[in-house]
Amino acid sequence: MRFFQLASILVLFSAAFACGPQPTSDAHFVVLPSPTSFEITGSSKLAISDVDESFKRAKDIFVSGKDPLSLQKEELVFSLDPASGIASEGYELVISSDKVEIKASSKAGLWYGLMTVSQLLEDAKDQNVPLPLCKITDTPALAYRAVHLDVKHHLEKKEYYYELMDRFAAQKINAVIVEVEDKLGYELQPKVASSDAFSITDWKAISDYAMARNIRISPLVQGLGHASFILKHDEYKPLRDDPQSDWAFNPLDENTYKVQFDLYEDALKAFPYANYLHVGGDEVHTTGRNSGKSPLELQLTWLNRVSEYAAQKGLTPIFWDDMPLKNAEVYNSIYNGKLSEAQVDSIWSANETNLNEYVGMFPKNCVYMRWNYDAPESPGNIRAMKWFADNGLKVMGATAGQTRWNLLPQDQSNTNNIRDFALISIRNKADGLLLTLWDDDSPHFELYGRGIAIFAEYTWAGDKRNTEELHAAYRQRAFGPALAGAEMEFINRLEEPVAFWKNALLNKKKDRNRLKTLENPLEEAIIPFPNTDSAGAWTQKYAEKVSTAQANQAQIDSVLQLIQESKKLAVRNTYTLEVYEQVAQAAQFSNRALITLAELDEPSGEKKAQAEAKLAGMREEWTAIQSQLETVYGKTRQLHKPADYILDQDHHVHLANQALKFSDWQFYAEGLFLEKVDSELKK
Repeated sequence: MRFFQLASILVLFSAAFACGPQPTSDAHFVVLPSPTSFEITGSSKLAISDVDESFKRAKDIFVSGKDPLSLQKEELVFSLDPASGIASEGYELVISSDKVEIKASSKAGLWYGLMTVSQLLEDAKDQNVPLPLCKITDTPALAYRAVHLDVKHHLEKKEYYYELMDRFAAQKINAVIVEVEDKLGYELQPKVASSDAFSITDWKAISDYAMARNIRISPLVQGLGHASFILKHDEYKPLRDDPQSDWAFNPLDENTYKVQFDLYEDALKAFPYANYLHVGGDEVHTTGRNSGKSPLELQLTWLNRVSEYAAQKGLTPIFWDDMPLKNAEVYNSIYNGKLSEAQVDSIWSANETNLNEYVGMFPKNCVYMRWNYDAPESPGNIRAMKWFADNGLKVMGATAGQTRWNLLPQDQSNTNNIRDFALISIRNKADGLLLTLWDDDSPHFELYGRGIAIFAEYTWAGDKRNTEELHAAYRQRAFGPALAGAEMEFINRLEEPVAFWKNALLNKKKDRNRLKTLENPLEEAIIPFPNTDSAGAWTQKYAEKVSTAQANQAQIDSVLQLIQESKKLAVRNTYTLEVYEQVAQAAQFSNRALITLAELDEPSGEKKAQAEAKLAGMREEWTAIQSQLETVYGKTRQLHKPADYILDQDHHVHLANQALKFSDWQFYAEGLFLEKVDSELKK
C-alpha cells in the first residue's frame, strides 16, 4: 500500500506567477509548503526518467548518511556553501536545459531542495509534461515545525510510522513529539508498559529512520497529572496525590521522581536524538497533603525537579502552561472572545501578582508551551505569551489538527486556528510551533493528513495562500492533479453530517462520550421509538432531527459518489479515500435509522409495514458497515487493546479509553440502538 507523499503548493503557469515566456503545456505544478519564490520561464528538455533515477540515487545517499556532493556527474547536482547566506534549512533550486541544481548552506537545505524536486517530478509524471525551466528560492518562516503523535489510546502498525516519517519529510516538517504513555516498553519500570507496547529498540529504529530524513523525535512522558497510565496499577497507588484518584502524582513524595526519572531514562534511549523532553504537567490540581503550599507552588516544585533532570541530560524541558495561568486566575481571559483588550488588561492587572509572587520559581531552562486550539489571536492569549517573554521565560505555541472531535476532524481541519497561531508565532519571531493530534476520540490517522499539510504550509511559508488554494494544493499533492479542482472537494461537505452523527441516535442533551457513565444508557440516552397508538407524535417531536437526517442523507450520498469518482481518478493514496468512504458509510446509517423511525410513525399501514421491514434488516446492515470499516481501518491500525489491558478511571471521558474492543467504544451508541431495535421487533 502506498501512502501520502505530500509536499507543495499550487503554482499555476500564469502571468501572475511566471517571468518570461510560458511553458507550452497548461500543467499545474504544486509545491507544498509554498516556496518563497518560484519563477517559471519555460519547459525543460530534461528526460524525466533520467532525473527520476538521479533523484532516487540522491535520496538513497542522503538517508544512508553519505555525502550528496558525490553526485556531481548526475542530472541532479548539489552545491553546499556555508558562506552563501542561505538560511539554515533554505535552498536555491534551478532547473535549466541540462541539469537540476540545488544549492544550500546546510545538508538540511539540500535535503529540502530534494524534497521539492520530488514534487515537481511527481507532477510532471502525473500530467505527462516536461519539468519546468524554473528558479526556486526557499526558506522556512519558523525553525521548529513539530507534529505531536499521541499514541496513548492505540498504536498504528509499526510500518505505518515509517510511512509517516516519509510524509512529514516531504512536507518539510522537521520534528516530532511522541506522547508515549504506556506504549513504550519501559525496562526500568516494566509494569507501566502495555503488553502491546513497542520496545525501546522498536522506537529507536523509527527515530533513526526519522533522523535520516531531518526529523528529530523527542518524547513526551506525562507527569504530575495525566498519570493514570501509571497510577492505575496497584504498585503505584502509594504515589497518588489523592488515594482515590489515579490522575495525579504526589509532588512531595521523593518516590514520584524515582518513577518519573526511570521513565524518562528509557524514553531517551528510545528517542536518542531528542533535543526536548516534554514533561506534560497540564490539567492537574494537587491537594498539598497539608503542606501549606499553594497549588502553584506545588506545581512549580515538581516542574523544577523535572527541569533539573532535563538540564542534566542536556535537554530543554517543555511544559504545558495552563495550570500556572489557571492558579493565577487569568486563564479564562484567554478564551473569552467577547473581552476587549482593555478588559483583558484589567483582569491581568488585578491578578498578575498571583503569578509574579512565584516568578522566581519558574525554571528558566523550560519552554512554556501556550496551547490554544480555539482563540490564538485573542488578547488574552497574546497577553499570556507576553508575560512569559517579559519575565525572561521561553514560550512556544501549540495548535491542533485534532482535538475532541469524533470520527472526523472538524472546522476544515482546523485551518483558521492553525493559520492564526502560525502567523502569530512568525510575527513574534518564535522558535516554532507544535501541531497536536489528540487521540482522545481516535479518528483514523489518515484523516489528519489535510491538517498536517495545512500546518506544514503555514509554519514554513506563512500567509501565502487562502484556504481554498491550500485545500486544492493538498488534494493535488495527496491524490493527483485530477482531484485539485474545487468540484472534487468532499472533506468539508462531510464534516457537518459527521458532527450530527455523533449524537444523532441519542436523546437531546445526551452525549456519545458519556454513555458509559449512565446507569441505564439504553433507556436514558437512546432515542425512543414511535408509539403505534399515537401516530405522528414522534415525528412532530423530532422534526428537526429528522429534517437534518434527510438533508445529511442527500449530502452523504453525493459525497460517496464523489469519493467513488475520486478513487478512479486518483494516482496515489486511494487508501485515504477508502477511509473517508468508511466514515461516510458509518454516518449514513444514523440518517437512515432516523428516517426509518419517522416512516414507522406514519399512519399509513403500508408505509409502517415497509418501515418495519427496514428495521428488521438494520442489524445485518450495520454489521456489514462495521465489518468493512474495521477491515479498512485495520490495514494500518491496531484496532483493539490487549486482553490484559487495564482501563483507567477515564477522568476526561475519552471515548477511546472506554473499552478494549474498538467497536465497543467507537460504536457503542449504534450497539445500544440495535438492542432497542431487537426489543421493538419482539413486541
